Amino acid sequence: MAAARAPHGSNQPPKIIVKKIYVEGHGAHHGGAWKVAYADFVTAMMAFFLLLWILGATTEKQRKSIADYFAPTLVEFKQNSAGSNGLFGGSSITDKDSYPNRASQTGTKAMTVPVGAAGGAREGSGDRGSLKRASIFAEDEANFDRLRRQVESKIQNSKLAKLGKHVRFIATRDGMRIDLLDDADYSMFALGTTALVPDASELVGLVAESIRGMDNPIMIRGHTDSLGYGDPRAMNNWMLSSGRAEATRRRLAAAGVAESHFERIEGVADREPMITANATDPRNRRVAITLLYRRGNFGK
Repeated sequence: MAAARAPHGSNQPPKIIVKKIYVEGHGAHHGGAWKVAYADFVTAMMAFFLLLWILGATTEKQRKSIADYFAPTLVEFKQNSAGSNGLFGGSSITDKDSYPNRASQTGTKAMTVPVGAAGGAREGSGDRGSLKRASIFAEDEANFDRLRRQVESKIQNSKLAKLGKHVRFIATRDGMRIDLLDDADYSMFALGTTALVPDASELVGLVAESIRGMDNPIMIRGHTDSLGYGDPRAMNNWMLSSGRAEATRRRLAAAGVAESHFERIEGVADREPMITANATDPRNRRVAITLLYRRGNFGK
């Protein structure tokens, strides 16, 4: 602000000039707003591509686990179960695991309390419960191992020791399989027939002594090589393999194995060769006796 000089001899007040300076800040304000919007856009895109990556890099089970982490199903079941809107959320101070046990409840403990938690005295241990099946499975495994050692010991301590190499024990998804194998120098059955040779019959009887006290179901499967017959209508490998499986069943039954233990008797001819490179190899001729897991595990 400046005061002009008054004219000489005049009593007029000096003129006052006011100078206003305007600072333009409007442009500066708009200059930073786009950066915030761009940052939000980039963050959203990064989250979107992360979601796509998770969907492509995980399995269905893993995605289910991720979803349950953000929305636990057990909590939802508990919240929507019997009396959840009442005092103590439907529980009482005497309930096991703080779970309602009134007759009118609509929820179930099996749905709301996982087996691995500190559940009730019989959680998962019923006849078909997961703990019961695991217990039966472990017991069968121990019995199979004991049977293998017992049969091997009996063979080695008998006149059948030379047949030891013709017996194999193989763990399978269904149970334990005992293979009785032929080779180029030995055959369990008379050539082209279903008649067990004497020492093979003794061997099957020795196996029967060890398995007749077990409760496991038994499956017997006969196998042949691919050598054919002149007239397949009179005899063929299907008839031979199934006949040898039945002959083995009869020998086991004669040695005391209960008839109710036989689950399946079948012949598969040359369709499942052990020596896949040579279907005519004599080692493809064999009978497989499989001790199946008991009902708690097998086929359920």
